Amino acid sequence: MAKGDHAGVLEELIMLAVFKSGEDAYGLSIQRMLRDAGRSLELPTIYTTLERLEEKGWVTSQLGGATAVRGGRAKRLFHVEGAGKQALKDAESARRRLGALKPALGRA
Repeated sequence: MAKGDHAGVLEELIMLAVFKSGEDAYGLSIQRMLRDAGRSLELPTIYTTLERLEEKGWVTSQLGGATAVRGGRAKRLFHVEGAGKQALKDAESARRRLGALKPALGRA
């Protein structure tokens, strides 16, 4: 497997947040979801990772409608594509295989 063919932990977390957010996945909603899951990330980190995921073809984005709340600016909405879903499945499969090999966590 070539470098970049698998998802890093940060990429996985952000893709999962995008996937779970459904049609309303944008920077701030992704940040809130990750924070609620116990991972605080700054928006620049999230957007940099989203750009990398777009370059890999795992995530796509489009501009949503402009809103008065945002001063007439549109949100950039994100969506996990098939290749991104496959990367998440592959990562989960690897975790399951490795989990079967490891001793119970918490033992010294």
